[in-house]
Amino acid sequence: MEITAYGFMPDHVHLLVEGTTESADACAFGHQAKQRSGFVFSRAFGARLWQPSYYDHILRENENALSVARYIFDNPVVAGLVESPRDYPFLGSERYSIDDILDAIAWQP
Repeated sequence: MEITAYGFMPDHVHLLVEGTTESADACAFGHQAKQRSGFVFSRAFGARLWQPSYYDHILRENENALSVARYIFDNPVVAGLVESPRDYPFLGSERYSIDDILDAIAWQP
């Protein structure tokens, strides 16, 4: 799995992940990510980090990943945390720079 875009908000997280192999399993990825980060958080702070479940959506061929990236990167702006996604330190990607994503989002009609 590759994290194409992410945004950590004060009370939730948005991830756009892409399977990079035929055997990629987004459900297993989500479970492991929550389990590992939750364990570390629990040991450090003595509290639970995650709710038991999560919302997921698999993009179909007619859906555009850039639309999802736009939603993720606009989230802190809409929430009133910053004026520009560039000002929010908890956005990013494993594959692209934040400027690459913002340029692509701006170009998309």
